[in-house]
Amino acid sequence: MDDAAKLEEESSGSISSTDPAQPLDEADQRQLEWFRNTYQGDGVPQLTVRAVLMGGLLGSLMSISNLYTTLKLGWAFGVAITACVLSFVIWNSLRFVFRKAAPMTLLENNCMQSTASAAGYSTGATIGTAFGAHLLITGHQVPWQILLPWTLLTALLGVFLAVPMKRQMINVEQLAFPSGIAAAETLRSLYSQSKEAVLQAYALVTALVVGGSVGLLRTGEFAFQKALGLKIPELIPFDYKVNGGSLPMLGFEPSVLLMGAGMIVGLRVSLSMFLGSLLLYFVVGPMLIQTGDIEAPDKLLKWSLWTGTSMMVTSGLTAFAVQWKTIARAFMGVKSGAKTALSEMDSIEVPAKWFLLGVVPLGICMAILEYVAFSIALPLGILSVMMSFVLALVACRSTGETDVTPIGAMGKITQLVYAAVSPGNSVTNLMTASVTANTAISSADLLVDLKSGYLLGANPRKQFFAQLIGVFFGTVAIVPAWYLMVPTKEVLESFNPPSTNMWRAVAEALSVGIQAVPMTARYGIIIGGVIGILLPLCEHFFPRSRKYLPSTMGLGLSWVMAFSNSFAFFLGALIATAWTKLDKRSADAYVVPIASGAIAGESLACAVIAIVSAVAAIAK
Repeated sequence: MDDAAKLEEESSGSISSTDPAQPLDEADQRQLEWFRNTYQGDGVPQLTVRAVLMGGLLGSLMSISNLYTTLKLGWAFGVAITACVLSFVIWNSLRFVFRKAAPMTLLENNCMQSTASAAGYSTGATIGTAFGAHLLITGHQVPWQILLPWTLLTALLGVFLAVPMKRQMINVEQLAFPSGIAAAETLRSLYSQSKEAVLQAYALVTALVVGGSVGLLRTGEFAFQKALGLKIPELIPFDYKVNGGSLPMLGFEPSVLLMGAGMIVGLRVSLSMFLGSLLLYFVVGPMLIQTGDIEAPDKLLKWSLWTGTSMMVTSGLTAFAVQWKTIARAFMGVKSGAKTALSEMDSIEVPAKWFLLGVVPLGICMAILEYVAFSIALPLGILSVMMSFVLALVACRSTGETDVTPIGAMGKITQLVYAAVSPGNSVTNLMTASVTANTAISSADLLVDLKSGYLLGANPRKQFFAQLIGVFFGTVAIVPAWYLMVPTKEVLESFNPPSTNMWRAVAEALSVGIQAVPMTARYGIIIGGVIGILLPLCEHFFPRSRKYLPSTMGLGLSWVMAFSNSFAFFLGALIATAWTKLDKRSADAYVVPIASGAIAGESLACAVIAIVSAVAAIAK
């Protein structure tokens, strides 16, 4: 008797295959082992009211934090680990007050994480970018009656699109989804009550408080601050002069948010950003000012934006193209993973028919909304929904294999397609890209959470419901936060938002034509585009050269953001690198919690201050 038959025989009485006469294949054996040895059953509390409320509230706060970081840095940060630690600390603190409250179980915290991730990461991926770019182009905000259902529908579409991918990518192929593994290990560590886990949790909370304090001292304009002199200047200028005027935004920005981001992204990306900024501000910028190619120092970023954008777009598309094997496996995977030999697992997995029951009505509603809101023809709206499935498929596999969700590339692919099928329309270009990008990130985020649940033995159907609930929490939080944080075009421009500017630049270039771009900037587009192609190709075909090559994304970002931002990134990465060299064990344990807490704390404080300031200005 072969191993498969033995395994099937041993499982008789508790687990059976769909056809007992058929031996289980290797994939089904893996699912059987998980069901028997890892799955915790339904006896452990998971999808509870307190878990959902805690996740919804934390995720709502994180959604506002991510909106701020999207505007400030062009990036959003995963919230799963931060939410797990904060939930653990908050709930255990509450138990000191309410002694009768039972501790939250490991799987409850896992469901809480799913709710928080959906609320904090899946809902607002393109509000600050696509809708921000729309504000910059048109000069006016999209009404909330459009933005709210748009955000809700795209996030829900992503959740349902992930249904047919879960069994193949997680159960069968067992892709890594590194952030999912990290979240699961964090929860295991916290619930083991190890001393190191408790210290990590308190390190994150301490960093969150420090970050919030720095945010208050940097951006607050309250009377007590001015009276006590509690105001950190946003910049400490180098006072670097060119033609009698200083180049803009040189200096160091005292921001633990930026330094925390540098600690997470690492030295290679941050050093590339710093070197790229040095090149722009100390070589190219002064040369352009002296030759008169730009009118004033404060116009430098508007010129360099084209080169940086070109570099990032071609880099993203090239990296996407060389992953053709990943794309092929993604398409083949859905077909091969459609059947299962374990009928018992059907009671805990999300039924495949839910995919059609969710996607069809949501897709129709999305296409109608595109038509009503932006006059996008129904066939073009339906095309955007169809593209969403294709790009979500690839985004999920990319996240599973590399932990990188290529949202920028997803959006740019859509923009390129619609430049061909609907030329000369920047709004159509932006809004269809918003649909595909937000849907793709929602799908990938769900699978990251399901990976955590898979490792912990959670019920995937209950996690699916937690994710659906989280989408509603996040939508209700982030839509009003957007209008309060960015009431006008002028306020948005004051952020100098790198990703928003990139989306706008691509939409305008694809709709107006290259003649709108200055001639020297056109040369920059060509040079940046070539660099964006060559560096990823070198990394792909000569992988050993990667550690000697600059990060294309880092170089591109350095030409669309202020020097002070790149410098702060570099300092953060330098601190993390030095810490690792001195004491690798403690660095591995504390760098990510401290950086995550600093980012969350400062971004939340700055977001709240921005909202309060906007409300006060409106009231006047």
